Amino acid sequence: MFIERRDFMTNYALEVQSLSKRIGNKLIVDNVSFGVEKGEIFGLLGPNGAGKTTIIRMIVQLINRTSGKVFINGKDTELHYAEAMNEIGAIVENPEFYKYMTGYQNLKHYARMSISKISKEKIDEIVKLVDLEGAIHQKVKTYSLGMRQRLGVAQSLLHNPSILILDEPTNGLDPQGIREFREHLRQLANQGIAILISSHLLSEIELMCDSYCIIEKGKLIHRASIKAEEGIENETIEVSFKVDQVDSALECLKTLSTTNILQHTETSIVLTTLYDDIPNINEQLVNQNIKVYEINVSRKSLEDRFIEITNSKSGVRR
Repeated sequence: MFIERRDFMTNYALEVQSLSKRIGNKLIVDNVSFGVEKGEIFGLLGPNGAGKTTIIRMIVQLINRTSGKVFINGKDTELHYAEAMNEIGAIVENPEFYKYMTGYQNLKHYARMSISKISKEKIDEIVKLVDLEGAIHQKVKTYSLGMRQRLGVAQSLLHNPSILILDEPTNGLDPQGIREFREHLRQLANQGIAILISSHLLSEIELMCDSYCIIEKGKLIHRASIKAEEGIENETIEVSFKVDQVDSALECLKTLSTTNILQHTETSIVLTTLYDDIPNINEQLVNQNIKVYEINVSRKSLEDRFIEITNSKSGVRR
């Protein structure tokens, strides 16, 4: 049983509670819960077929949910449907436009369908925000995929939503287009807009998002902050020291209790130690007249963590 939230934290633009979707005997989405704060870019991460699009479709009520609750700025989407939906801007799959019309004409067309009046000044402001000023009066059929994606974001921002929901928005974009799109999303987040973005591209989520969760076979199996997972100050990590006297450096390092030497070559030594001990190790080497040319810290990428997490949850051993 669900109870209307009375203690809702206003920092959350979106909160999903125990969301489930069953089709026949198959559970497509299984008891998923998460929240997205204002000004946060939150990644919904998982392989194709994991249930990400189904979750998004339930949030924006394109399909019915079997159970669970969705709150937009504290408003239950069932009890306050019109108000809640007015807070959402969404692109589910590829945005569609009239290709024989200009980008500006398309935006004016969507603006006329809005419940509240949208001024020319507002449209111009959004066009500038998504960096389409130079092409907005060209026909959409001349747009690249990246430009159409940005026009889609512009269209979804017309009614001034507090949360933007994007389903695989970088599909088909080239590296330059992805980078530009990522920068535009950060600008929106800096203005306080919450952004939920689904993707199977791990490297993009790592660069784009503040936090993320992993969906696998309809279940949320992990949630974390990108910055928190990058915090390695109190962890044992792998470090490489490039030095001029490897033999002398090895003798020096063997006297330090916090280091564990893994391997070495003629010019470098790889070891594990605490992150906070790296300056001390460097100082010890220099005091022994050993020149240190490079110090390289090995960090796990989001891809590494994803494989670790999904393998551990499925019982796979590497």
